[in-house]
Formats: sequence, C-alpha cells, structure tokens
Amino acid sequence: MTEKTDKVGAVLLAAGGSSRMGQSKQLLGYEGKTLLRRAVETLLATACSPVVVVLGAEFEIAKNKIEDLPVEIARNENWQTGMGSSIKAGLEYLLQIAPDISAVIITLCDQPKIMATHIDRLAEKFRETGSDIVAAEYSGTLGVPALFGEQYFAELLNIEGDKGARKLIRSASAGVSTLQMPEAAFDIDTLEDLISQNR
Repeated sequence: MTEKTDKVGAVLLAAGGSSRMGQSKQLLGYEGKTLLRRAVETLLATACSPVVVVLGAEFEIAKNKIEDLPVEIARNENWQTGMGSSIKAGLEYLLQIAPDISAVIITLCDQPKIMATHIDRLAEKFRETGSDIVAAEYSGTLGVPALFGEQYFAELLNIEGDKGARKLIRSASAGVSTLQMPEAAFDIDTLEDLISQNR
C-alpha cells in the first residue's frame, strides 16, 4: 500500500452506438435527464477525481449535453470496435491528466439506479482491503461498476474488441473484493426497459 491509494479516478463509458436499442442510449431520457447527464452528475457527486467521460457515437450531440459540467471528455474515434477501445481511450486520457492515481472506477451510463454512494463504497473498500479489484456483485455475477488498482492498468489498456472489464474481473477472481449491489442488475438495453421504468 502506498500513499497513492488515496487518489481514485473514474471513467464513464458512453461511446457506443447501442445497436440493440437502435439509437444511442446515452442520449435517451430517464426521469427528466439523459442517461449520460445522469451518470455524469452521479460521478461528480462522488469523491472520485478526475472524472473522464468517453464519447464516440454522436459525439457533438453528446458533448453538448454535458459540456457545462466539470468533467474531462475523451473522444474514442474507434468506438465501433467495441467497449475495449473506450476503456483504453478513457484510461489513457485519465493517466495523462492524473498520472498519480492509484485506481480507476469504470462505470456505464445505462445503469441509472447506481448512485454516488455505490461508487464511493467501491473506493472505500479498496482502501480498507487493499484489494486490486473491487467489483459490484449482482444477479449471480461480478461486473461494473468496478474499481481496478494500478497494477491492472496495463491489462485494461490491452482489452480488445467488445470485451469489457468483466473478463478481467473473472480472470482475477481470487483477488477480487466484492460489494453487493443489486441496483447494478438493472440496465437499459431496449426501449422496453426504458418505457417500463419511465411509467
């Protein structure tokens, strides 16, 4: 454990084109705000700093929705290749502006039930346990939001294609701390999901 463990940054992945949805889900409305803005505001209410948002599909429109907020925006020109490229774009940008961070929390914009307290608990458990990965546990699986210590930065930067961080969590399962987070089980993948929640 080093003094660097006190500094945790965050990367919000919001670059995809949402093929299953048929439109960019990050721009859809949920309880009066876009999913994108809601997720950004959640991260800004945490102790994480800096906060980097990765945009790609409909970049200018998405940027316009959040450019009044104090976040860093990274552009993923290769967003069509999958989530791996967004993780790389976000983490590279984060390390450029905050090379002294000791961990990164990776989140998505389509889990609207995730609150700032959930994110802060990941960082707290990281500091308490010294674990290099702290993952949300829900619906019998481990996934994001999740925290990765600096020893996993290189592996995160090498994730390819549409493989997200979950594969890395599984491969390192013996050293992973978990937090029960049933709220993470709800994600918006279809218009039916959105309609059912907006009723």
